[in-house]
Amino acid sequence: MTLFNPDNHTLSERHKAIYAYCELAYTIVDFSAATLFVIGSILFFNEETTYVGTWLFLVGSILFGLRPTIKLYREFAYIRAGRYDQVSGS
Repeated sequence: MTLFNPDNHTLSERHKAIYAYCELAYTIVDFSAATLFVIGSILFFNEETTYVGTWLFLVGSILFGLRPTIKLYREFAYIRAGRYDQVSGS
């Protein structure tokens, strides 16, 4: 098993479950971040709501930073699910 191989999710039923949960988390984070950025952008049109818009941008940025973290978590979860001997790809 090599890291970040798109076929890793097919190795076992456990791998399929890990993939499904991580994809759900990834999609929720992605959608939430995009929503916060759109709302933050709208709030920037009015000077009175710029402060709230700035906070929404910050939270959206943190969520966008969470995306690669979810993918990295998924890869470590695959390793924990088995096939340690093949992590190097040999």
